[in-house]
Amino acid sequence: MLDTGIHTRAALKRDFKPPITLLQELKRASRPGGKVLVIAWERENGYVTRYDLPLPPRAEDSAEVLLLAERIVKFLLWAAGGWRLMLCGPRKLCLSIKHQYTKNGARAFDVNFMEGVYGKPMVVEMRPLAEMPQSYERALLMDNRTNGCRLGFDLGASDFKVSAVKRGKVVFSEEFPWDPRNQPDPEYHYSKLTEALKKAAAKLPRVDAIGGSTAGVVVDNRIQVASLFRAVPPERYAEAQNMFLRLGKEWNVPIEVANDGDVTALAGLMSLGKKGILGVAMGSSEAGGFIDRMGCLTGRLSELAFAPVDLHPAAPADEWSGDTGVGAMYFSQQAVNHLALKKGIRFPAKMPLPERLKKIQERMLDGDVTALTIFQKIGLYLGYTVPWYREFYGFDSMMILGRVTSGPGGVMILETARLILADQFPEVAEEVEVFMPDEKARRVGQSVAAAALPLL
Repeated sequence: MLDTGIHTRAALKRDFKPPITLLQELKRASRPGGKVLVIAWERENGYVTRYDLPLPPRAEDSAEVLLLAERIVKFLLWAAGGWRLMLCGPRKLCLSIKHQYTKNGARAFDVNFMEGVYGKPMVVEMRPLAEMPQSYERALLMDNRTNGCRLGFDLGASDFKVSAVKRGKVVFSEEFPWDPRNQPDPEYHYSKLTEALKKAAAKLPRVDAIGGSTAGVVVDNRIQVASLFRAVPPERYAEAQNMFLRLGKEWNVPIEVANDGDVTALAGLMSLGKKGILGVAMGSSEAGGFIDRMGCLTGRLSELAFAPVDLHPAAPADEWSGDTGVGAMYFSQQAVNHLALKKGIRFPAKMPLPERLKKIQERMLDGDVTALTIFQKIGLYLGYTVPWYREFYGFDSMMILGRVTSGPGGVMILETARLILADQFPEVAEEVEVFMPDEKARRVGQSVAAAALPLL
């Protein structure tokens, strides 16, 4: 065992149980041609994400197998999205999962959330193997998207950026302040963005396409769920959701909008030429984005804040969903706060999480051992989570970024994760590069990358 400054096995036994270790045990215990639990989620436009879980003998009687199987079902849901769950495998196992994914089941939050995203009731079906669909993912190829005159925008909570790009060259880029979360009239959001786009368009001979990056869940260029529209009343929410479609119609150009995580991964592709890249942003929560090995955006949700990473019975609960062991509590400001409180560090009750993170980062700069162990622990979590994420995303590079990774704390997270990978998962360590963006990777901003989204 490498010395990472934490006694890894003791730490795992005490308060962290990574699912990848149990999954590896299941694979070793399964037999060729033996039982399999087939899981498939269908989302918009018939896209399907499927995973086949090999099972050991008498798996349906194992509480650990049931736990892992349900956690994989949930991971796939938040990684890819879905409204129809299809299961094929031991009846007892499938029925248990089916009962959890109901309005009154353990996963009621997930059911209600996804019904809001897809606008239809969640369906859980038990099917014979012959009727189980294969994976069918969206494939938006992102090569050679620098032609024409393009506008790009990146919507944030306190400001947004708009860029004008002419044949791949940035001719205008500017930030615009706004306050979207407190505005009940969706016309505010639309008019603010339109005003900025017109300013950028004045720097181009014409506008051929508009691309956008935004926080929230985006399906077919509609924002289904977003904090940007939290003040918009339900009776006017459709106006807010359709603002990008309206934009494309009024400008009479192709428009393509993706979540900010996917656009971060796209910026990595454009800056570094890396395909098969998963971007993980550790900020107020955890965000993710993915470019597959063909250089395509897949349209997956990649809401990794709700995706399970810990099976420990005492794992911390996420405040929003109420579920335990999900990514937001391990790779975000929430994680730093949780670990700091466990270490006995106290903050003023009303101090917001960004300020608490800043205090821990300042202690890190001063050489405080407690602060160092907090970032080491997040690195340990990451080291065991990289192969778990890779099980469901075919990536060769993981880019970590966000406020939590700033300064020496981020270096500690990265180095600890690399040590864990080298020690516990040497094959993954050889095949996967885990890195933080340097100046070269940062040179393509979100709004510039977003401009490359539409196909001309």
